[in-house]
Amino acid sequence: MKNIILKYCLLLFSAILMACNNDFLQDGSITEGNITEDQVWGNDSYARGFLNNAYFTIPSGFDLDGDGAMLAAASDEAVNSNVNSSINIFNNGTWGAARTINNVYSEMYEGLRKVNLFLVKAPTAVIIPQDGLTLANDVKRLRGEAFFLRAMFHFELVRRFGAIPLATRVFSREEDLNLPRNTYQECVDQIVKDCDSAAVMLPSWTQSWSAANRGRATKMAVLALKSRLLLYAASPLFNTNNDVNKWDLAANAAKAVIDSNRHSLITPYINIFNFGAAAYNNEVIFATQASNRNDIEINNAPISFDGAKGRTNPTQEFVDAFEMTNGKPITDPTAGYNPNNPYTLRDPRLALVVNYNGRLFKNRAVETFVDGADGLNKNVNATKTGYYMRKFLSEAVTWNQATNTSARRPWVVFRYAEILLNYAEALNESKGPVADVYKYVNLVRQRTGIGMPALPAGLTKEQMRDRIQNERRVELCFEGHRFYDIRRWKQGDLLNKPVTGMSIIKTNTGTFTYTRFQVEQRVFTEKNYLFPFSQNDINRQPALIQNVGY
Repeated sequence: MKNIILKYCLLLFSAILMACNNDFLQDGSITEGNITEDQVWGNDSYARGFLNNAYFTIPSGFDLDGDGAMLAAASDEAVNSNVNSSINIFNNGTWGAARTINNVYSEMYEGLRKVNLFLVKAPTAVIIPQDGLTLANDVKRLRGEAFFLRAMFHFELVRRFGAIPLATRVFSREEDLNLPRNTYQECVDQIVKDCDSAAVMLPSWTQSWSAANRGRATKMAVLALKSRLLLYAASPLFNTNNDVNKWDLAANAAKAVIDSNRHSLITPYINIFNFGAAAYNNEVIFATQASNRNDIEINNAPISFDGAKGRTNPTQEFVDAFEMTNGKPITDPTAGYNPNNPYTLRDPRLALVVNYNGRLFKNRAVETFVDGADGLNKNVNATKTGYYMRKFLSEAVTWNQATNTSARRPWVVFRYAEILLNYAEALNESKGPVADVYKYVNLVRQRTGIGMPALPAGLTKEQMRDRIQNERRVELCFEGHRFYDIRRWKQGDLLNKPVTGMSIIKTNTGTFTYTRFQVEQRVFTEKNYLFPFSQNDINRQPALIQNVGY
């Protein structure tokens, strides 16, 4: 995207919002201030900027508490090193209407108001065509972006709260905005409808956009959103009768992305998330704005590395999910797992996503053993589990120096590996472990540079389900999927138990001993499958009706 215009338009829209009524469901028309509504829609840069600004509403997962907390620490993937982080509301039984985090209710409706207003105004706005398009085709493309964003904002609400009030038009100040919820199926149908509308209006994929505009919505991004939505809708949390047709719809949506032959798995694995000069690589289907940053490293690198905070600490349960290089789980007596040398001969992805004891980071060994430079209890920010997150971190950036360096990174919203696993999961639930299920799971496992063995032949549907679920756990780790996957699979019992870490002691001979220990007890009850509406939202909009149990 054109970063200068986006930054300018953010300032512009801030001024517009200040002149609006505060209720986020209302129409956003200008009632006072220096910029009139006619001026906004009578100027190409202002009109485009209105839509550009809506992109900022898409949530990023790098910092949910203002101090680097990630959703991984609200699942069995990780613990946050800051014991006072609000991310722990998810884990300690205090999550409710009066204590919320990652709520996004008002933010998403603000985004919906923006795109709905744009959809109304765009046909008559002053638009100067770009990229050699006619006026009609450029307006069509802009409206396609708005339809995608409307689908995206509704999806972010639905996956948190379940059924929500749909906002498919501009609301006026005179209306009763105490809106009840639509049904869950109505929400799914509307998101699918907006996806279908957007798909015929947008460029096919990232490379179809001019270089300056890469990062905007595409047909492939729309299809990826539809794939994720329908997979969620087919899952046990929402598909209580296990309607196989819903799994078929989810499989077909994912296969549409695959059959486009636009996106692919890239190598090496770490390059998916480190954009650098190769911005918008072929595995990334859609991502937030990429900006130069080093806060990801400041928040998550091990503590001995220039005063980093070491926030996201992988759990032992997560580490145990990585198979041996022979494709066997570590619990298999024939796997060859050595508890005295636990990180050797493991799935190569383990070393790419976890900084464990002895792993090189920035050309120096990480020391998570007790009394090591990064070890347990070394300081208030030290790892609580014996591990630090490595995924997303760039070894090229520096921080807390006289002169610091950054690297260009976004939050990746959709990538091709997820689509392959979406398809395999939906197809297995619909048809059982047919050839295509094996094919697409194995594509992910056997990416160049990873090279895990193919899944064994003859798996039952239930065995294949377990393998796909574990594949999602390791391949998509720390990307926000595990939190929602556990919920849609109705596996909340995995979150209603302790999480553990590894206490590592260095002996006099330089070897290490490894002892699992309990880090913290987690609490999960039936109500926690969905988010609560905040008490403020319920007070303002009583017709919402609080989710059961809160």
